[in-house]
Amino acid sequence: MKPLRKAVFPVAGLGTRILPATKAMPKEMLTIVDKPLIQYAVEEAREAGIEQFIFVNGRGKGALEDHFDIGYELEATMTARGKSLAPLEGTRFPPGAVMSVRQQSPLGLGHAVWCARAIVGDEPFAVLLPDDLMVGRPGCLAQMVEAYNKVGGNIVCAQDVPRARTASYGIITPGAQHGALTEVRGLVEKPKPEEAPSTLGIVGRYILQPGIMPILETIGKGAGGEIQLTDGMAALIGKQPFHAVTFDGDRHDCGDAKGFVIANLALALARDDVGPAVRAHLESIA
Repeated sequence: MKPLRKAVFPVAGLGTRILPATKAMPKEMLTIVDKPLIQYAVEEAREAGIEQFIFVNGRGKGALEDHFDIGYELEATMTARGKSLAPLEGTRFPPGAVMSVRQQSPLGLGHAVWCARAIVGDEPFAVLLPDDLMVGRPGCLAQMVEAYNKVGGNIVCAQDVPRARTASYGIITPGAQHGALTEVRGLVEKPKPEEAPSTLGIVGRYILQPGIMPILETIGKGAGGEIQLTDGMAALIGKQPFHAVTFDGDRHDCGDAKGFVIANLALALARDDVGPAVRAHLESIA
């Protein structure tokens, strides 16, 4: 079993659910308190031992790579003024750690992952969707890596979702369960509530074997007329070990305005530096 060293970040999406904020700025650069979404996802991957960070990018999204580059003018100015560079530590990486490939057409999540095939090569890899902000200790991917080191194969992050909302998720057909680890016997993309095999929905984090790449290349379009990652994963079931890890922590869907605002409030209230002021303000207007 090869160790997990690489992570893919599909970041080519247009962010239409949160317009006009994303008209000229990548949605992954929207900030939760004082860090952009992409940095939360990258830091989560880094905590889990990831060494290579692969952005599947689109036109007009150069700010994502710039964020993890050396900002010479900014750093020189801060140093000259005696200011600490500590706030920039999470954006510093050795050469070659952050790489980018272009997804030229919006053909779905499965297609975005397939675009990273040359860099992934023959190694297992993680996939992190920055829209899904996962808050926990240890982080979500670290919890999944712990499971991966025990059972290998393919692992998805799962969350119990309301049955009325199964049509918004890939849903798991569950097998044997051991604590937070559930055997995956089948996957269905966005089933109607009455047709869903369970209420275990897949959310924003994956550990996959490289054998999924040739499947994604030939699988064709699925739900929504897109190449669905769920369909590619379903083809691996029965051929490789496949499990789901129920995340011990909180998930915030930051892809729409409601989730974005809630995430800002939740993370702000949890911080010692800004939490008291935010809490006092909320109490004053309640």
